Amino acid sequence: MTHVETRHAIHPDHARAMDTAELRRHFLAEGLFAEGEIRLVYTHYDRFTLGAAVPAGEELTLDRIDETRTETFLERREMGIVNIGGTGTVAAAGDSWDMKTGDVLYLGMGSGAVTFSGEGRFYIVSAPAHRALPCRLVTVDEAKEVKLGAVETSNKRTIRQFIHPLVMESCQLVLGYTSLEDGSVWNTIPSHHHDRRMEAYLYHGMDADARVLHLMGQPQETRHLFVANEQAVISPTWSIHSGAGIGAYTFIWAMAGDNIDYTDMDFVEPKDMR
Repeated sequence: MTHVETRHAIHPDHARAMDTAELRRHFLAEGLFAEGEIRLVYTHYDRFTLGAAVPAGEELTLDRIDETRTETFLERREMGIVNIGGTGTVAAAGDSWDMKTGDVLYLGMGSGAVTFSGEGRFYIVSAPAHRALPCRLVTVDEAKEVKLGAVETSNKRTIRQFIHPLVMESCQLVLGYTSLEDGSVWNTIPSHHHDRRMEAYLYHGMDADARVLHLMGQPQETRHLFVANEQAVISPTWSIHSGAGIGAYTFIWAMAGDNIDYTDMDFVEPKDMR
């Protein structure tokens, strides 16, 4: 079973006037991980799509959705898949890959139907592509690891880059994930936004009662969302994306837009935020 929801792009002037319920309806993706289902959120931010597949020991296939009006979902798209569950298998383009927890699979344009099986909990992101590139499984050990932050500023963290120019080639997808170390709570500080790319965050690895206070909005007109485990935030180009969590958590970041330059960020110092 495949369920698709559409999210339209929001102008920052509109976002300023939104109440909590409206902010959550437009920018927070809840209930993505449902056993026996594929659930997708098709956005009008660079046509970026995010979602999840939870086969729960069976098989689930993502082939065609009405929103793209193409013969297969990946006919003109590329895809990144992160396994945040147990060992599972993904099959596409006449091949299959066993994925352990934390592994990332890239599927190039034209890979055809995608089948998920096993005990994995598969987070899915996709964006339009302009050429076909080889499919590739990037394991946790193959990712590029970057250490940032400090205990003194409560943001000591490890960034692992997977679909990234320093690791592999893609059309416009950039993906990795960041884990906070014990005692650190702040992610992506100082805050930034990037007018060239939209971004999405999936928070996971959290206790059921824990939350991340996710900051969003224009730097001088900020808003916030309280985000639970396995929920995702859609971040427009004009919005910052920072947060502080209760206890341990990891967030998967994925971007699509004009470039794949990970360092192309417009930083905003805390003293300049409102």
